[in-house]
Amino acid sequence: MKLILVRHGESEANFQNYWTGWLDVDLTEKGIEQAKNAGKKIKAAGLLLDVAYESVLKRSIKTAKIILQEAEASFVPEYKTWRLNERHYGALVGKNKDVIAQDFGADQVKKWRRSFDEVPPLVKANHLDRRYDLFDSSLIPRGESLHMTSQRVIPLWQDELEPNMRDGKTVLVCGHGNSLRALVQFLEGVPTQQVDKIDIPNATPMIYTFNSQLEIVQKEVL
Repeated sequence: MKLILVRHGESEANFQNYWTGWLDVDLTEKGIEQAKNAGKKIKAAGLLLDVAYESVLKRSIKTAKIILQEAEASFVPEYKTWRLNERHYGALVGKNKDVIAQDFGADQVKKWRRSFDEVPPLVKANHLDRRYDLFDSSLIPRGESLHMTSQRVIPLWQDELEPNMRDGKTVLVCGHGNSLRALVQFLEGVPTQQVDKIDIPNATPMIYTFNSQLEIVQKEVL
């Protein structure tokens, strides 16, 4: 049983160095090429994808579609879920990271970016589009720590990813830096004090192989 985790390709926000969170930014040309290369690597490794999960943000959706196309698996079912969204960075969203570092200090910025429980300044109100209309507003955060992000990601593993794998399917998950960090921490049992060491590069497939008890027997980075 195999699980393939891939962070989206370089986004406009990655390139311009601002906090993105739930902003719906596009891929750069470099990001598109990165996604193509990720799909080619998956194909070259002989991996046959059966199902794909994406966030509801287009940098994730586009990356997944490009990967599926390059891996000759465009026909497989795709499921979009807000549970894979990037961490909600609250009032930091849309602001340049270097400017925020000047205003609040590099140590505080590092805590916001890498610590497990540090919550960013909350946004006063979310101004989200219709993709979130069906959700109870109480479920939608105004800012998240990585711990809070994990609390919405892990149910996706329990309710959908794990059952698909138990059915023998190879599952592609195309998420974001922090939603995948949360999933990696859970799967690998990484202590919270070491979570800042988990690095998720853009468009770099991580292949987990599990035994019948859903224990990791191999991890490979393509």
